[in-house]
Amino acid sequence: MDPKAAMVAIAALGLVAYFIRTVANLIGRKIDGGAPARLGVETEQRIVRIEQAVDAIAVEVERISEGQRFTNRLMAERNPAPLPAPKAAVQS
Repeated sequence: MDPKAAMVAIAALGLVAYFIRTVANLIGRKIDGGAPARLGVETEQRIVRIEQAVDAIAVEVERISEGQRFTNRLMAERNPAPLPAPKAAVQS
């Protein structure tokens, strides 16, 4: 084998080995989940504000549902007559 062909073979082998190692590292990081990305201060502040807003919305929704339950209870006490039973389906 001439020296030029040997150099090309060695270079190609090195390139293939580097490529395989890089792909293996990427797959390993994907399997492990990798290190969590660090967020900026501005992003963290936005997330905190979003969490506070979601908590406030949850409290308001709970207040609305309490009001609906109260209203339903008042309506049931005011009109205790049961609803009529549904009619049976007519077959022709």
